[in-house]
Amino acid sequence: MNEQRFVVSDVLWQRLEPHLPGKASDSGATAKDNRLFLEAVFWRVRTGSSWRDLPPIFGHWNSQFRRFRRWARSGVFESLFKAMSEDPDLEFALIDGTIVQVHQKATGAKGGLRLRPLGAPAAG
Repeated sequence: MNEQRFVVSDVLWQRLEPHLPGKASDSGATAKDNRLFLEAVFWRVRTGSSWRDLPPIFGHWNSQFRRFRRWARSGVFESLFKAMSEDPDLEFALIDGTIVQVHQKATGAKGGLRLRPLGAPAAG
């Protein structure tokens, strides 16, 4: 991944790493590529692509997909979110249409807000 910049900065990675599975103190295999895996997840979210379209630099798509499902089922992402939410840096704020919806009247639909000059009589 030398030719690409990490989305996860070194400072952010230092905050994330202790909350991820696969540390030397955890039972089971040590995960040496947690950062690369998170980069793959963020790439997928950022591009809206399917797992099958994951660039080879991130590893085999099916391995990453299976790992994503394991982490999701075991609550890794939820605990990571909770841990990171305790001390938000608000470097990035994202609001999209899946979270916020505009009322139809705010888009200029019929019956929406009608501005009239001050002192003008109201329409009957």
